[in-house]
Amino acid sequence: MAMPDKTSTGRQRGPIIISRHGRPALDRTAGPRLNWKQYRDWWERYEIGPLANDQSPPEGLVEAVADAEIVFASARLRAQQTAARAAPHMQALFDPVFNEAPLPPPLLPGVRYLPKTWNILARAAWLNGHALDGESVKQARQRAASAAAKLDAASTEGKVYLAAHGWFNRMLRPEMKKLGWKCSYDGGDAYWSYRIYEYR
Repeated sequence: MAMPDKTSTGRQRGPIIISRHGRPALDRTAGPRLNWKQYRDWWERYEIGPLANDQSPPEGLVEAVADAEIVFASARLRAQQTAARAAPHMQALFDPVFNEAPLPPPLLPGVRYLPKTWNILARAAWLNGHALDGESVKQARQRAASAAAKLDAASTEGKVYLAAHGWFNRMLRPEMKKLGWKCSYDGGDAYWSYRIYEYR
C-alpha cells in the first residue's frame, strides 16, 4: 500500500472531495416543450439560477467535508449555494475555471423538446464539435487541466472541497489522474453526489 504523500513540512496532501451541485430550482424535466432558440434562453436562465429550497445536502457529503480547509465553488450560484450548505464552516472561493461545460443546442428547426432532451442533444452535438460561439471541447479540456492543477496546488494546505457540475466533474477525472490522484470513493453523478480523490 502506497504511503500518503506529504509536503516538505510533513503535512499530508488532500484529500480532495469534488461534488456536483444540488437540485436546481429550474426543473429540466418540466414543460413546456421548447424549440432550440427557446432552449438556449432556458439554459442561460439555468446557468444563473439558484438551488431549489426544499432540500438539504446528504449526511455523507456533510461529514466528508466537515473538516475541509479550503473550499472552492464555480462562479455559478447553484454551486456556490451547494458549497455553503455542505460546508457552512468555510467561505468558498468562487472561480469560473470550475464552471460547467457549455450546452449549445443543435440548430434543429421545427422540433420542440423538453429541456432534459435538449440537454442530451446539446451535449452530443458539443462533443462532436458544435460550439456555436462558445467554448469548444478542446478549450474545456484545457480548462479542466487548469482546474485540476488548482486543486492539486491547494491540496498542499490540507483537505479540499469543490462544489461544481456534473459534466465538468467528469472532465476533471482524467486530469486528476494525470496529477497522481486516485478516486477512492465514487458516488456517481446525481445531484449532491461526490467523489473523493487521494494522492497515491
